Amino acid sequence: MKKRNVEIVVVSDVHLGTYGSRANELVSYLESINPKTLVLNGDIIDIWQFSKHYFPESHMRVVKAIMSLLTEGTIVYYVTGNHDEMLRKFKGLKLGNFHIVNKVVLTLPTGKAWIFHGDVFDTTMKHSKWLAKLGGKGYDLLILLNTFINWVSLKFGRGRVSLSKKVKDSVKGIIKYVNDFEGTAAEIAMENNYTYVICGHIHQPKIREFSNERGNKVTYLNSGDWVENMTSLEYNAKKWRIFDYQKEYSSIQNENNTDKSLVDSYNYSDLLNELINSN
Repeated sequence: MKKRNVEIVVVSDVHLGTYGSRANELVSYLESINPKTLVLNGDIIDIWQFSKHYFPESHMRVVKAIMSLLTEGTIVYYVTGNHDEMLRKFKGLKLGNFHIVNKVVLTLPTGKAWIFHGDVFDTTMKHSKWLAKLGGKGYDLLILLNTFINWVSLKFGRGRVSLSKKVKDSVKGIIKYVNDFEGTAAEIAMENNYTYVICGHIHQPKIREFSNERGNKVTYLNSGDWVENMTSLEYNAKKWRIFDYQKEYSSIQNENNTDKSLVDSYNYSDLLNELINSN
């Protein structure tokens, strides 16, 4: 397959090291593009759930695909998230074209893009991290159950289903949480004169316009995830779009992607200040 040239690609919430990570599909995607800049916007490796007993070959292939892009000249920013928050200790590390950061601001022809994971706006993360981690384990169990259900469903010629997505889309509290998350990110971005604010964290791919009573405007973008949605953000020719693997790469999608082999706390007030303050 001929590689597509892309100016900027944003990928988040891969959760390598968990059963739900769609690593095979991500490898296919990464091997099909030639980005000038790749932003890994948090929760790429799931250190919360990490187990030495489960890091299959397909997950390692994701790492190798990223390293291959680095050797080809792609600039890679690893923006830390909550599931890989241990890497925040290494903020500022630079190895060639590879950078570990808590945020990145890109100056584009169409304006400034403020990119960060988004967990800093999560009240559960700030006040009840143990509850967030417990929820993460429950989510991983749900994804594992979902994997088995999809295996049975495909055997009978039916399509895939997403249990967690159905739950999230139907619970009013979760819908309100998502709306509050997006609104908070957009409001702070407008106050700081950014054109774009780009997050991950909530596994909800979206491009949405916001404005306030003072006439300020901002475009909120979320890159989604590689557990359920299999989406990324791409910037080309002065335009952003959501790349949807299931819609665009269905011809190369591996339906049987199930692998056979089955920190210290961070000061979120300091992190929020760092995210808002300019470089």
